[in-house]
Amino acid sequence: MTQQDDQLLAEMARRNWIILLVLVLLSLYWQSLSVTMGVLAGGVLVIINYRWLGRSLFKLLGDPQLAAEKGFKRNYLFRLVFIASSIYLLLVRGEVHPLALVVGLSVVVLNLIITTAKRLY
Repeated sequence: MTQQDDQLLAEMARRNWIILLVLVLLSLYWQSLSVTMGVLAGGVLVIINYRWLGRSLFKLLGDPQLAAEKGFKRNYLFRLVFIASSIYLLLVRGEVHPLALVVGLSVVVLNLIITTAKRLY
């Protein structure tokens, strides 16, 4: 990867946290702990997932052997189970608002839209 690619990834990592902070501050308007915690939990969960995926891809691309490919697939399934069970627990036991959780989970998508718009214009 080039230095420009590394800078873009670092910028996106910072922007994920900034977007999450803005969304959490906006969620305070509703004055509901379940809404704010839903946005915060969803945002943190999706940022962890994004970083985890990035590390897995770097490992796979650094060593494109069959064992690395199998490890990536196994890691992908483990990550999927982790995310699904976390969302389930947040909704059932964590008492977070479902729509707020969806807003929090959209942090990376919003970041990708902003990054694409910046690069196009």
